[in-house]
Amino acid sequence: MVRLGGKMVSHVVKFGGNCFGQVLAAAAVTLLLRFFSGPGPALLPEDEFSDDEKNDVSGDDKTREASVDGKVVPVTIRWSNITCSLSDKSSKQVRFLLKNVSGEAKPGRLLAIMGPSGSGKTTLLNVLAGQLMASPRVHLSGLLEVNGRPTSNRAYKFAYVRQEDLFFSQLTVRETLSLAAELQLPEISSAEERDEFVNNLLFKLGLVSCADSIVGDAKVRGISGGEKKRLSVACELIASPSVIFTDEPTTGLDAFQAERVMETLRQLAQAGHTVICSIHQPRGSVYSKFDDIVLLTEGALVYAGPAHDEPLAYFSKFGYHCLDHVNPAEFLADLISIDYSSAESVYSSQKRIDGLVESFSQQLSMMLYATPLTRRESPKNDRKLSKKTVVKRKESWWRQFWLLLKRAWMQASRDGPTNKVRARMSIASAIIFGSVFWRMGRSQTSIQDRMGLLQVTAINTAMAALTKTVGVFPKERAIVDRERAKGSYALGPYLLSKLIAEIPVGAAFPLMFGALLYPMARLHPTLSRFGKFCGIVTAESFAASAMGLTVGAMVPTTEAAMALGPSLMTVFIVFGGYYVNADNTPIIFRWIPDVSLIRWAFQGLCINEFTGLKFDRQHSFDVENGEQALERLSFGGSHINDTVIAQSRILLFWYCTTYLLLEKNKPKYQRLEPPPLEQIQQQLQVEPLEPDQVKQLNHSLKQDESNQQLEIRPFILEGAK
Repeated sequence: MVRLGGKMVSHVVKFGGNCFGQVLAAAAVTLLLRFFSGPGPALLPEDEFSDDEKNDVSGDDKTREASVDGKVVPVTIRWSNITCSLSDKSSKQVRFLLKNVSGEAKPGRLLAIMGPSGSGKTTLLNVLAGQLMASPRVHLSGLLEVNGRPTSNRAYKFAYVRQEDLFFSQLTVRETLSLAAELQLPEISSAEERDEFVNNLLFKLGLVSCADSIVGDAKVRGISGGEKKRLSVACELIASPSVIFTDEPTTGLDAFQAERVMETLRQLAQAGHTVICSIHQPRGSVYSKFDDIVLLTEGALVYAGPAHDEPLAYFSKFGYHCLDHVNPAEFLADLISIDYSSAESVYSSQKRIDGLVESFSQQLSMMLYATPLTRRESPKNDRKLSKKTVVKRKESWWRQFWLLLKRAWMQASRDGPTNKVRARMSIASAIIFGSVFWRMGRSQTSIQDRMGLLQVTAINTAMAALTKTVGVFPKERAIVDRERAKGSYALGPYLLSKLIAEIPVGAAFPLMFGALLYPMARLHPTLSRFGKFCGIVTAESFAASAMGLTVGAMVPTTEAAMALGPSLMTVFIVFGGYYVNADNTPIIFRWIPDVSLIRWAFQGLCINEFTGLKFDRQHSFDVENGEQALERLSFGGSHINDTVIAQSRILLFWYCTTYLLLEKNKPKYQRLEPPPLEQIQQQLQVEPLEPDQVKQLNHSLKQDESNQQLEIRPFILEGAK
């Protein structure tokens, strides 16, 4: 289902006969309408929000916090009773990832979520950022407040730095930031202002020394892991977010780089941002940078509060003392971890953890019930927002296209290792095939040789293009999904720019292959036939690449794409016109040759080669000319133009399918539901109040509010009722 012009249009893909062309035309019209439907997406994609959430971010914009005139607006986030459970497929067993977790993050302070592996650190971080992937097996409930106002977990402006640092590997650090700034900040029109903005980010994040180095990846050495992490933070800071979430920012880094990254986050917190990170077991110098910590174990809350001396003093009340020379982070990690070395150690450590969880839960409940009032945040910080962060951005479709085309061309043209491998494979394949089919003559046996050569040519060209695309696109799709989630650009400009940017590079390898193979095999020796040969294999290469994009958009990982792509291509090879004659194909499979890019490429190559070709005859039943050979393949009466048109349709079909799949499979996140009142009452461990008691309590609270300008915590009143 695709949203088009406010209506839902159902696209039913059917194959076979004229249906393929009709479906292809419908998909093409849909794609063009979506391409040119207007400006890029809003910073708040409407289809990502429910009606209630849209109301949260509309009107006077009281809940969504953002930067105003480039200044960070302080944001205080409070959460309570956050519970996340995961049920199995039969819904008989439920595993709790988070259990009634509460806490608070304040501007100007660095909050670290700590705990052993599997304690729920990343889950809590994703819940607060509204980035928990939606699933019918997941149930998420709790209360979230932004600057004292109940709101959705996706209703404030934030940056999310994930564990994986994904970038376009062939761009430099400066180019990465500059293009991100152009896409996210169209209001900065002059190159001088943009360069100054990027330079400030480079200085702020300590990336000046590597500004002109390529980012790199596993194939090409680029910047270090710590520099990539700081580059991730820099890309997220372009939109001046109020809240910064980082998931395991020190994972995979050495001690020095880890400290540099955490020092960067501490400086961002001191600049007014609300910074929340999850971290496993930091070294002592890193732990000293934390202002607040949240300790989790098995999804339960053990401690939440200041990070320096308070947690050590708190746990010392229960007889657990931290020695002077011990890293507090290591002491806390050992205290809340289960020792699986023996049955006795498991029992004792589990009993210790259960006691700590219960003690802090009781203390937290007493605090919440005893102090139902909290001071109102300054109205200067939570009233007015920049309308440009909520209203759809009137950015030019063509501007997005040209910027993305520039990036796609730099990535494709600079990818030296991949291009060298493809060039070597094209040359090697041409030499091998040319040697096997060396200078074919005009004998009767050469007919089979020519058909075999043309078939392996079609297969080799398609498989090379498909393998390259499915090996790269899933990782690139993850980058595109993140950028589209931030509203940087629309899907249409991205796909069109990718298609155009890869034309010169993608065409070079089939041309290289054909230029070597054609004279070695002594195929039809005319210049026009050679040009048509190269044109057919080039068109097939683009169609196979488009098919690879569809496979990459269909599956979640590169490994799955590498498994699915060749499997689909094998089906097209079987029905490619050489192994099974089209006239002998079973009725239920008649549609496969019509959509097989192998078949159309093979047919075009055969028509180009055999038309007008004369063969030596020794018997009366021998094939006299190429037209008779084409009749045996059921290609008689066809023209090369039919092949070109069919390849173009297949190319357009796969691109349209890729577009629709990317639109359909864009990330969807779990919505935070309010907890039931019974759960809040149980958490507070109080009995429901009688109606007279509720009236008396509300009367006293109103008097306090008028005298001290205090507001009532909503979840306390709901719990009392």
